[in-house]
Amino acid sequence: MWPDRRFLDLVGLEHPIVQAPMVGPKAGLAATVSGAGGLGSLACAALNAEQVRSEVALIRQGTDRPFNLNFFCHAPAAPDPAREAAWRERLAPYYRELALDPAAPIAMANRAPFDEALCAVVEEVRPKVVSFHFGLPDDALLRRVRAAGCLVFSSATTVREARWLDERGVDAIIAQGADAGGHRGMFLAEALESQVGTVSLVPQVVDAVRVPVIAAGGIADARGVAAALVLGASAAQIGTAYLFCPEAGTSAVHLAALRAARDEDTALTNVFTGRPARGLLNRAMRELGPVSPEAPAFPTAAVALQPLRQRAEAQGVGDFSPLWSGQAASLARELGAADLTRQLAEEARGILNICR
Repeated sequence: MWPDRRFLDLVGLEHPIVQAPMVGPKAGLAATVSGAGGLGSLACAALNAEQVRSEVALIRQGTDRPFNLNFFCHAPAAPDPAREAAWRERLAPYYRELALDPAAPIAMANRAPFDEALCAVVEEVRPKVVSFHFGLPDDALLRRVRAAGCLVFSSATTVREARWLDERGVDAIIAQGADAGGHRGMFLAEALESQVGTVSLVPQVVDAVRVPVIAAGGIADARGVAAALVLGASAAQIGTAYLFCPEAGTSAVHLAALRAARDEDTALTNVFTGRPARGLLNRAMRELGPVSPEAPAFPTAAVALQPLRQRAEAQGVGDFSPLWSGQAASLARELGAADLTRQLAEEARGILNICR
């Protein structure tokens, strides 16, 4: 029934639907999507080893089907106190406006790359899929992930990155178009202005690699899923549309912004974390960026913004929040995650049958 069953057969899925790993949604969303026949994903970039272990236990309470654990594998930036101090100075007027103490200590969530401790958890819990963002971890860690019996996926934003991943034996490649929400998975590419859209990127990656390709970016309804499969992808990865599901636990501020989003309301920005990511335009993006040479390297830029974000969100405002979103938020429907997964697959199957 599907044009390319390699991904479905590889992972053991019913539907060619992958829920994108997104910081924020936890076990409930991943378990529901997997239970409905897609591939649920847990973003582990903001979790420590014990938190990952706990979330996996909750996923397995909800489903016995395959799921994906996703990790960042960036190279940590060297400390740059001067740049960080300049960033705090740039934000000082906002601190004064919101009556915050710029010298107060700040508690931040983990943003460490995949390491020994996280690898040990993977070896213990043995998920069906482990996926990476920003390339791949070092060879020793990667060998351990494979020895644990896990499939390895990673994101590519260019054909060159896709070939690099293919040469290193990944089991599937996520072709992340520039229309995707959240962090760009760039690891060989540096030019943000030449990042490729999903419709252009997917068929070129499909032609360049041997493994199944998952299309990501600007896919929020069944038409997008069907188009991705026609372009040669084996599955579609969907993020923003799942943020509308109650299982995602999306904040009221973020959900309100998503509901009001139009096609031109997102931009690529580095002001929230120090790495390019697509989100809904807000005050911080407009006044500090969207792309700022002052922003410290990833993930340090987020530290000084955290108190501003917390204070503004407590007032019901998303001025300083990373409101991650792809370019097709207005196509999303507010459904439960299981219903959304099944409807995307069923409607895409109907479109493909009509096209035959």
